[in-house]
Amino acid sequence: MTTIDAGLVFPERTEHRATYLNAAHTVRSWALTTDHKRIGVMYLVSTTLALMLGGVFALVLRIEHLTPGPTIMDSYTYARMFTMHGVVMVWVFMIPSIPAAFGNFLLPIMLGAKDVAFPRLNLLSYYIYVVGAAWVLIALWMGGCDTGWTFYAPYSTQSPSAVVPTVFGIFILGWSTILTGLNFIVTTHTMRARGVTWMRMPLFVWAMYATSIIQVLATPVLALSLCIVGIDHWFDWGLFDPVRGGDPVLYQHLFWFYSHPAVYIMILPAMGVISEIVPTFSHKNPASYKAIVYSSIGIAFVGFGTWGHHMFVAGISLFDAAAFGVLSMLVAIFSAIKVFTWVLTMKRGSIVLKTPLVYFFAFLFLFVFGGMTGVAVATQSLDVHWHDTYFVVAHFHFVMVGGTLTAWLAALHYWFPKITGRMYSERWGLLGATIIFAGFFLTFFPQFLLGNAGMPRRYYDYDPRFQTLHVISTVGSWALGGGMAMTLTYLLVAVFAGERAPANPWGSRSYEWYVESPPPKENFASEPNFPLGPYDYDVPPEPLRV
Repeated sequence: MTTIDAGLVFPERTEHRATYLNAAHTVRSWALTTDHKRIGVMYLVSTTLALMLGGVFALVLRIEHLTPGPTIMDSYTYARMFTMHGVVMVWVFMIPSIPAAFGNFLLPIMLGAKDVAFPRLNLLSYYIYVVGAAWVLIALWMGGCDTGWTFYAPYSTQSPSAVVPTVFGIFILGWSTILTGLNFIVTTHTMRARGVTWMRMPLFVWAMYATSIIQVLATPVLALSLCIVGIDHWFDWGLFDPVRGGDPVLYQHLFWFYSHPAVYIMILPAMGVISEIVPTFSHKNPASYKAIVYSSIGIAFVGFGTWGHHMFVAGISLFDAAAFGVLSMLVAIFSAIKVFTWVLTMKRGSIVLKTPLVYFFAFLFLFVFGGMTGVAVATQSLDVHWHDTYFVVAHFHFVMVGGTLTAWLAALHYWFPKITGRMYSERWGLLGATIIFAGFFLTFFPQFLLGNAGMPRRYYDYDPRFQTLHVISTVGSWALGGGMAMTLTYLLVAVFAGERAPANPWGSRSYEWYVESPPPKENFASEPNFPLGPYDYDVPPEPLRV
């Protein structure tokens, strides 16, 4: 036996030890696996491909905006490219990226379990995801959809583009999300090891649990809404067409009842990643474990009452507007609790500056900056001016894309040794993080200025006075794309040629580091009894008891 810095005992490393990666090498062994770790890796590869596709769409859109009028495409192509960028990024990448990939890989290990509660259902959820993503690509092959990713009626029910295949793909993706959420909830309730009480679970597990609640409760509403859009489009019933007695505002209520909680499906897992990284690289207990836990649950439930702030200009009453504004600001309070707790955790900590922590700093800046603008757009008098302008585009890219992407990259670098058993170059990691943050800020900060000056969102053409800011934004997108390409390159090199990773390269106390890197197929030889809490940095380490 050998003991690492954190005081946890592991089997001696051997060159040919059995891991989840080398347990079997055939395509069939991966295609039919019920190992949560392999399913997590398959999700990670799939969502990364979706990020690449959505990123290419974004780069093409930014090139189009280098000049007013046509640059490289016509207006109809632009509308379809814009819609497919949003659909791919939101439903094929951001919603499943952290929960389905890192949640699948890590949640059972963090609970001391050998797998999720329903392993076969877990594999089924992945294949449902693949089928849904394939339908989205079929819609793209059929010419794409031009309605915008929100599918606002009645245009979505009348558009000649490929609306039905697109919404059908999203409908299928929703089933994958629901099954994953159910699996995580049951696993968390029933498969915790001895000693892993509710208040000794890693904070990432709490984030997955809160996210799963939203997935299970909110996703059926989206499925219903898009199903009606598809039926309305197919049979021309006019359910959302005011000319024929339909109500387009009803669609907005249904869509945003899901889509605003969906923001937290994206950002709560990101917060869970950050809650793991900050204590690890500060070598210090969280300033308040319970504050992070309760704020996660608060965001999950209060988020269901905030959808109306997307509809301030849709004709809702003054009372409704005031209520939705207050509830939206209440969610900001829960988010602020997390931010203050992370910062306080670092105070007087023994901080080690590694790539995952640099991504935390990027996340903190983008999330706080975007969050403050979120409070602003939750104020009706300001939102009326900014509604449907580039200000809103910049706001949700800072929070949703910036927050999710930087946390996803932080998770990828933090758990890369655990997943692959290899180490990447810290020098390249720090350089990549810097370029990505600079490129992201340069891309989207000018869009705040564009929106405040009156530039509408989704427009193909624009007034020449906006060109300078559009050019800056486009150059920033090139830097962002270059940084992402460089990051993918050095991580792929590390997978095949990186140094072998120790079991716990960061000296973390969280439970997933109690097993070797990469983990064995069965996670633990027998049910573990974790000697410490996941953040007991002020307690002398003890060996793991099994």
